[in-house]
Amino acid sequence: MKYTILIVTGLGDSAEKHWQNYWLQHFETAQKVIQKDWDNPLLEDWLESLNTAIESAEGEIIIVAHSLSCSLISHWSKENKTHKIAGALLVAPADVDSPAHTPEQIRNFSPIPLLKLDYPSIVITSANDPYISVERATFLAEKWGSSFINVGEKGHLNSESKLEHWEEGQEILQSLVHMIQDNK
Repeated sequence: MKYTILIVTGLGDSAEKHWQNYWLQHFETAQKVIQKDWDNPLLEDWLESLNTAIESAEGEIIIVAHSLSCSLISHWSKENKTHKIAGALLVAPADVDSPAHTPEQIRNFSPIPLLKLDYPSIVITSANDPYISVERATFLAEKWGSSFINVGEKGHLNSESKLEHWEEGQEILQSLVHMIQDNK
């Protein structure tokens, strides 16, 4: 894959058995955004770390964001030039606007920007994700101009989901690559 795969994890980072960690090992061009504080995230700090990672990455980037970082990507895209971003896979977005779905310590990521992204993207959700409803995930995908995929009942698509290399996700990533190439 000719793109830098930028892995952007969510609250608490990704545990050892999280599919994002498997992808870091699997994709030769994968890099991970390192945050200052994984457990008490501040939007401004996370934006700074993301921006540094994007600026230092080689060539075009495909962002692979999980949970809280889906909101991070929409905030970053609203405020920055997105010319290096070829596309984004936005997996299991956390509804930071909803106290019923997300913890208080991530409320500073609210409100979620609802502007159309300037690059191809796919939002992936699960039918039983405890951090967002399918309806809300569909709404975010529509606002961001993203394709939308519901992968069924697989929880928050994290370590507890036991996805390991998550081949289904890799197939969706390949479809994003085709979307990017068709868009050129």
